[in-house]
Amino acid sequence: MHHTPSPPFNAPAARRLREALGMAPGHVTYGLRAQYGLLIPPDTVVAWERGLATPSQQELTALAGVLWCAPSELLTAASTLREHRMARGLAPDDLARRVGLDVSSYRRMEESGRWRGNERQTAALAETLDLEPRELLRATGRDEELAGLLRDAVAARWQAYVRPVSKMLPMERHHLEDVLAQLHTDYQSRTVATLSWGSTSADTGEAGRDFLDRIVDHFWELARR
Repeated sequence: MHHTPSPPFNAPAARRLREALGMAPGHVTYGLRAQYGLLIPPDTVVAWERGLATPSQQELTALAGVLWCAPSELLTAASTLREHRMARGLAPDDLARRVGLDVSSYRRMEESGRWRGNERQTAALAETLDLEPRELLRATGRDEELAGLLRDAVAARWQAYVRPVSKMLPMERHHLEDVLAQLHTDYQSRTVATLSWGSTSADTGEAGRDFLDRIVDHFWELARR
């Protein structure tokens, strides 16, 4: 039997929201039953708030309704495609329809953590889930793919990598060119040793490796400028 992972539930937030409404766990139980037909005992509500148990997607949506909040307010910071979808309170078929995919294809992508939509579908995904470029890359499981392109770009002619990177990210082309050019310059400055610097090849080699290890972070730091 396939088991759907639990959402990234924010237990302290659930308790804070309930207490702000002046509700006891029993009131939440009553609301879940009366409004959504869910038979959840007060002990389970308490277990959710203590982080000892996690509500299912259906229970999370219902709990948000009872607590008069958005589902995203009951979640920790989203990182996966599934978590971002849940934070927006969307069912898989709703999101699939909005981005132009059949539901089975979308479900396979979400479960595998690998997004395979085309550029138009990717743009629709970013718009529907309100994802910033870095959130989009992380959610679609393409961080390492970007890292590979950037490592190649700084070690060779960065101009050859503008198009491959632009296909992954909704960034203005001139800005992307500026970022890749600066990234290339920054990397080369760490790997070229001169006697006047007093650096050894080992020193510069280590500096270059450190830079490559954090290449994605360096890219986003430059992209924000």
